[in-house]
Amino acid sequence: MNPEALALGLLWYIAFLFSLTCHEASHALVAKWGGDLTAAKGGQITLNPLPHIQREIFGTTIVPILSYVLGGWMIGWGSAPYDPHWSDRHPHRAAWMALAGPASNFVLMLAAALAIRIGILAGVLAVPGSARFTHVVAAVHAGAPEGVAVLLSIMFSLNLLLMLFNLLPIPPLDGHGAICLLFTEDFARRFRRATSSPTLSILGIVAGWKIFEYIFNPIFTVALNVLYPGAGFR
Repeated sequence: MNPEALALGLLWYIAFLFSLTCHEASHALVAKWGGDLTAAKGGQITLNPLPHIQREIFGTTIVPILSYVLGGWMIGWGSAPYDPHWSDRHPHRAAWMALAGPASNFVLMLAAALAIRIGILAGVLAVPGSARFTHVVAAVHAGAPEGVAVLLSIMFSLNLLLMLFNLLPIPPLDGHGAICLLFTEDFARRFRRATSSPTLSILGIVAGWKIFEYIFNPIFTVALNVLYPGAGFR
């Protein structure tokens, strides 16, 4: 692997690990607000990535690195523990906990968008002629600005992806839990019990990736045109 690919991989991993840490810490924090201290006692309410790595070392280190080496992009996962008895007693609180993760990714995407716009106003960054996942914004000058442009591009794209994918209303994704906010607590409780099984979770992940192929690119294009009004990306 050449130095350029290694540098890009490092930027990928920084964006991935920070985004994942914020996602899981948000789950843990909202669970605490709702009365479940499981993740809080496990040290998950933190932006320090180490407790999250220690809990899911395979999903936070090995898989992301392998997926980048083999495919040129990163995939992985983390988790924040919660008390299933608490979620059964309080399905709406558990739904807010589920929604907190994708919400954190939305905030990070907006923060990246704001940083991109500030960089453009400062004359450091520029609207690209064409855009892709790692090239949402271009650097005006070579050197450090190029690294900043790539990092902000990945932060924008990756957090859009994490938000959208996790909001799919299928188990075991966050959207499956968050959709319970639309139900009465009694129906939400029965819905969670009926749809929470390892088999459905495996099928849900497979189905989610298949569905997501048709969802992400159109929404990514819309997001680019919101970021750059009048740019006309297609």
